[in-house]
Amino acid sequence: MEENTVRLMHYDPRWRQEFQQTKSSILHSCDGWVTAVEHVGSTAISGLIARPTVDVLAAVADEAALATAAELIEGLNFRINDSPGWSAEPIVLEKPRHLSAAQPDPTHCVWLVIYGSDCWRRMIRMRDWLREQKETAIRFEEAKVARWRSGEGDLAAYESDKALFFAHLEDQMEASQRP
Repeated sequence: MEENTVRLMHYDPRWRQEFQQTKSSILHSCDGWVTAVEHVGSTAISGLIARPTVDVLAAVADEAALATAAELIEGLNFRINDSPGWSAEPIVLEKPRHLSAAQPDPTHCVWLVIYGSDCWRRMIRMRDWLREQKETAIRFEEAKVARWRSGEGDLAAYESDKALFFAHLEDQMEASQRP
């Protein structure tokens, strides 16, 4: 596989088990520093095609706990990566699939945030919305696969297109909440 090429896979029920094991490891190693852990992203939506990366949202009580928790999670063979373009808030830690920088798909990605923060609320809300709105989840999957094909799996194009979809979806969620 070429460098910076995104892989997509059909839903794998083992992703739920991978999340549970990662959650247990984080809570045990962080010994109270991390107060909540949730499975987010496409691997948390049963039946969806996804990048084979288990996304984990981990929360600490306050900003002072972020650095300590990040250091403890790094001890679980995670590496700190750049925050996404849509939010500067999370500390992003990734577990590489191989010891090669050429493989863009880590096995796990931990989004370390403050509990109840904007990023925490957005990610939980998006996950819950896609779990509840099956037709929207299918449209998301179809759009993701179509953009992946048109971009020939290019990581930058895939991430950019996905960010646009999520921004549109957040607008739809907001509109559905209005009276």
